[in-house]
Amino acid sequence: MEYFFLLVGIAILVLAFMILSRFTKAGKTGDESAPPAPGFVTCPVCGMPLSKGENLHSKIFRPMTTPDQRMTVQGCPHCYPRVMPGISRRCPVCGKPLSLDDELVARLFNRADNKKHVMILGCSKCMSPRARD
Repeated sequence: MEYFFLLVGIAILVLAFMILSRFTKAGKTGDESAPPAPGFVTCPVCGMPLSKGENLHSKIFRPMTTPDQRMTVQGCPHCYPRVMPGISRRCPVCGKPLSLDDELVARLFNRADNKKHVMILGCSKCMSPRARD
């Protein structure tokens, strides 16, 4: 009978330890002060590398089923809707400085293997109105 109470006591301690360790680990994902690792994509407007989870602000125009679509790119979280200090917005084609109202005109190619490719054609300043369509 002594061993029964000893085993029940040990089981309760193990269960309590497991529950407490689960609550203390909840919400911790490692070193929280470390910045996210940069990805392999850079913003075409400001040239800053995008971290995982950061996306470009862009608009894609219909029709969605074609392999080639028109799109505009406004920028990344570093340069749009507010420009961070020390970052300049420039067109990668003509090199002119861009204001927050300017955008890049691009073509989005939808490949058969569900991958996408973007080709920057220019900015709203260097593209002629007819070429933007």
